[in-house]
Amino acid sequence: MPNPFHLAINVTDLEAARAFYGTLLGGVEGRSTETWVDFDFFGHQLSLHLGQPFATQATGKVGDHMVPMPHFGVVLPLPLWRDLAARIEAAGVAFVIPPSVRFEGAPGEQWTMFFRDPCGNPIEIKGFADMDDVFAG
Repeated sequence: MPNPFHLAINVTDLEAARAFYGTLLGGVEGRSTETWVDFDFFGHQLSLHLGQPFATQATGKVGDHMVPMPHFGVVLPLPLWRDLAARIEAAGVAFVIPPSVRFEGAPGEQWTMFFRDPCGNPIEIKGFADMDDVFAG
């Protein structure tokens, strides 16, 4: 990936966030201080800073679901998505939307799951059988 995305968000507990983003989601920790930590989040730079997470509301209508807005996440090849979904389920993370497929049989068919980190930040992880379909119309 030639141009990784950078996102900085607030978390209320750096140690809980380290365990969640590092141990559970598989992020690789980079630089840190007492008030922030960087992760390689599937090839992107995610910076977690101590502070109040952004306010969210379930205002995003996608299919039959109202999803938390704003949210962030990553798009993964389907085998990697399935492995991550299994780890998240095994860890007992509460899902906003459990792992499921949407737009089945249509352009842009995707698997998705929504959950929140321990500080309340909403995350969507998408999986595609063919990564060339990510922007299919």
